[in-house]
Amino acid sequence: MKVYPADLPSALPEAIELLKGGSLVAFPTDTVYGVAAHAFLPQAVARLYAAKERPRERAIPLLLAKREDLPLVARDIPPIAWPLIERFWPGGLTLVLFRKAIVPEIVCAGGETVALRVPDHRLALALIEGTGAPLATTSANLSGRPEPVTADQVSQQLGPRIDLILDGGPSPGGIPSTLVDLTLSPPAVLRKGAIAVERLAELIPNLTLCNPPRVC
Repeated sequence: MKVYPADLPSALPEAIELLKGGSLVAFPTDTVYGVAAHAFLPQAVARLYAAKERPRERAIPLLLAKREDLPLVARDIPPIAWPLIERFWPGGLTLVLFRKAIVPEIVCAGGETVALRVPDHRLALALIEGTGAPLATTSANLSGRPEPVTADQVSQQLGPRIDLILDGGPSPGGIPSTLVDLTLSPPAVLRKGAIAVERLAELIPNLTLCNPPRVC
C-alpha cells in the first residue's frame, strides 16, 4: 500500500492507472474519505467488498464526473430528479435510481437500483474523469467502523488491504451524503447526512423518512 500527497505531480496519473487496472484507491471527497474501484470491472468491485469486509447484500454507490453522465447508468429517471440535481449536484446528495444493464450486478448487490452522486471535490472528479468510468465508491473504513476524514484514519483501518491512498488533508465535509430513494413512491430519505431533509422537502413536499434508516 502506497500513500502519496495528493498534490504530487505523479500521484493522480498513477491512481488513474491503478483504477483502470482493477486496483483500489482511497482519496478525500467533499464528505469523507472514500475508497474506490472501477465500477465496470466486477473483479475490482469484488476486491472492494473484501477489503472493507462489506456484506455482499449492501450495494455500493457510484460517483459520477458530471450530471450529464446520469443517463449512462440510470433508466426511468423521474422528473423530480432533475431539480434535485440542479440544486445539489455536485454535492452531498446521493440519489437511488433504477440501474441500466451496463452497471454490474455486484455493484447493486444483485438488485435493480443504484445509488449515484457527483462529488464536489476537484481530486475526486479528476479521478473519475481520468478513469473514464464511474467509480464504485464507499467510505474508506472497515464495515461498521467510523467513516475516516483523514488519510491516517484510512491507513489505520484499511492499510495493506488497498493499493494507494491519496492524502489530500482532512475531508472538508466530514459527514456522509444524504441518501434519497427516488424509486419509491413517495420518495424516501434512507440516510440523513450532508444535505438537510428540510432543504430536500422544499422540492419534494411528500418526502418520507425511512425508519429505521439504511446505511450505505
